[in-house]
Amino acid sequence: MRHVTLNNGVEMPVIGFGVFQIPAEETEKAVTDALAAGYRQFDTAAAYQNEEAVGLALNSSGIPREELFVTTKLWVQDAPAEANTKQAFETSLAKLGMDYVDLYLMHQPFGDVYGQWRAMEQLNREGRARAIGVANFYPDRILDLILNNEITPAVNQIEAHPFFQRTADQELMAEHGVQIQAWGGFAQGKNGLFTNPVLSEIAQAYGKSVGQVVLRWAVQRGVVSIPKSVRPERMAENIDVFDFELTGDQMAAIATLDGGASLFFDHHDPAMVQWLSARRLNG
Repeated sequence: MRHVTLNNGVEMPVIGFGVFQIPAEETEKAVTDALAAGYRQFDTAAAYQNEEAVGLALNSSGIPREELFVTTKLWVQDAPAEANTKQAFETSLAKLGMDYVDLYLMHQPFGDVYGQWRAMEQLNREGRARAIGVANFYPDRILDLILNNEITPAVNQIEAHPFFQRTADQELMAEHGVQIQAWGGFAQGKNGLFTNPVLSEIAQAYGKSVGQVVLRWAVQRGVVSIPKSVRPERMAENIDVFDFELTGDQMAAIATLDGGASLFFDHHDPAMVQWLSARRLNG
């Protein structure tokens, strides 16, 4: 497995395993199977409501904690944001059954972002969150956070896939030392991704699947990916992308697929802002 080095020196695998939308009752087995396939980075969130199952699988695996890279995420907090952020973090740690996480992300760019970030900075200073970052921050929001706080986010986890490539966003983040991480890397199959002619032709040339081509494309762009599957054979396939390399012409062909817009939801849409800001987690 290859790694990227975050802006504070922490190393992060370039491909991890995501558990978004995996039901809690299926998550422990999925994570156990992913471990067997060779994954060592695992991405969950308080909002996914499966942190406990992730922790059970990881803690019973026999794999030393220092060989794992575990991410979870903070949901939007009510005031006082600093105190509630620390409590939310303690809740996540307890569910995971761990003393620390490798990466703690602010899940949405809403609410008292500054109060939440100050609490996260303190958790990072204490070593309980080895790295801290954000998710779903567009360039204006992340630049504002960088310029007006002490610690620069190590990661920004955003929607990124062949149909929404986020090239300019990635360039700005790179200027400030922020690692891009993709969610929805396969676009959840939208726009016929798995039968796309450009991707299919490249896949056929290497004897690989379209999914492997997409993940290889992300690796070559320096994008960290967290593909999800509950099928062991697909898990193994998704991590097997280090024995071939796309050419410059193939990378350029994939670049033409970029539609420049989200296939899921717009964080600038007032209705979406209201919905996300109003949602609260229990426990």
